[in-house]
Amino acid sequence: MTFKDFFIEKGWAEALKNEFQKEYMKNLQIFLNEEIEKNITIYPPVQSIFNAFCQTPYDDVKVVIMGQDPYHGNGQAHGLSFSVPDGIIAPPSLKNIFKELMQDVQIKEPKTGNLISWTKQGVLLLNATLSVRESQPKSHYGKGWELFTDKVIEVLSAREDPIVFLLWGNSAREKVNNIFKNQKTKHLILQAAHPSFYSAANFFGCRHFSKTNEFLKKNGKKPVDWQIP
Repeated sequence: MTFKDFFIEKGWAEALKNEFQKEYMKNLQIFLNEEIEKNITIYPPVQSIFNAFCQTPYDDVKVVIMGQDPYHGNGQAHGLSFSVPDGIIAPPSLKNIFKELMQDVQIKEPKTGNLISWTKQGVLLLNATLSVRESQPKSHYGKGWELFTDKVIEVLSAREDPIVFLLWGNSAREKVNNIFKNQKTKHLILQAAHPSFYSAANFFGCRHFSKTNEFLKKNGKKPVDWQIP
């Protein structure tokens, strides 16, 4: 497996073209191939690792929802932070996101945990780390993904168009805040606790979905329809 084997939307391919040539990405590719050769199950399936960069074109990004790393259970991860494929029961963190959505913007309770409809509206569902071992959260941390996704945030933050960054949990907050450290920014950065079972009490009431749409409308952008079809 080489990263050249993967399709990435042309805008992202251009924005990140130099990154794929760097030593850390070559080392990351070697690491992932070693995992595969050892018959270690990794999620998402390798063909979906860059799914976020296929579903949301670079030029369309207006919201970034930052996660930690992919779900590590069978069939759950498909390369979009917090999202699961159709037919997979929503994990606790996603159920809590839906609770906040229903309270904040009065959507109907979703029948699926597949958030792909958001990606089609310019919402980039990005994890800090793009792969993980089965049943071992954070097992692919420190292998190079963080440098790659730092670059993703860097190129987005340099854009003239204002973007909303939704940061849920310490990993997301630390990551993006380091990028914007000591900078005045035209972007909107919203922070809250992670929507997991352990910290959801401090996530509920953040109203990030309505605040996002208020900011988008203020800046002449179409608000996100958060209802899951």
